[in-house]
Amino acid sequence: MNASEFKKILKPLVIQSVKEVLLQEGVLSSIVAETVQELEGRPVIEQKLYNMEKENKLKEREFEKQRQARIKKLNESNKFGDVFSGTKEIIEDSQGPLTGVTPSDSGVDIEAIEKLSNGKWKTLMGQK
Repeated sequence: MNASEFKKILKPLVIQSVKEVLLQEGVLSSIVAETVQELEGRPVIEQKLYNMEKENKLKEREFEKQRQARIKKLNESNKFGDVFSGTKEIIEDSQGPLTGVTPSDSGVDIEAIEKLSNGKWKTLMGQK
């Protein structure tokens, strides 16, 4: 028996067996049900992801509002007022001893130290 004769005999048997299994045991209906579920499930999943992203953005906005409200309340309850008003950001652009100090910074006033030394400042420094 060659391959084509074997195919002629076997093909109808396989077709009949598959039909019987699919129709009699409810396999076909479960395959169709699973396929429909899968097709219906995809948009729902995408919709859920979109809703989650939207919800996360709303939560972030609400958190930022609450954060700003807490900062405002903290500033209002501070008896010193806004202690950082009028300050400028320190610009770091070099690597020297004055790194982070703005050029307009006048430094520390040491007149009080000079007064404490009663005119002996140069002596204390070792210059006299």
